[in-house]
Amino acid sequence: MMTVYFTKDHEWIRLEGDQALVGITDYAQSQLGDVVYVELPEVGKTFAKGDDAAVVESVKAASDVYAPVSGVVVAVNAALEKSPAMINDAPESDGWFWKLTLTEPGELDGLLDEAAYKAFIDTL
Repeated sequence: MMTVYFTKDHEWIRLEGDQALVGITDYAQSQLGDVVYVELPEVGKTFAKGDDAAVVESVKAASDVYAPVSGVVVAVNAALEKSPAMINDAPESDGWFWKLTLTEPGELDGLLDEAAYKAFIDTL
């Protein structure tokens, strides 16, 4: 089973060995409304935890997507550029944004697990 962590900025990160997929949560997508455009990071770019990494635009607003942990982008979900609506349909699976290699795995300890994230959403 893969481990998934969440941020209070509504990103998720799913570990796959020393690499991880990153995207926005279903809650974030529901707050944004229909996503119409996404700007993905460049492969090879290095981020520190909390850096602006991508932009997602919906009919309501544009929003930054932050790096949940430090790492190097090794792949992006190019399908999103042609079909950003994938984020509306499957934000926590097919609608992933980028894959990274973690450079500071210890940063995962500061993230929320699914139960903690759900409890956090309930306070919003």
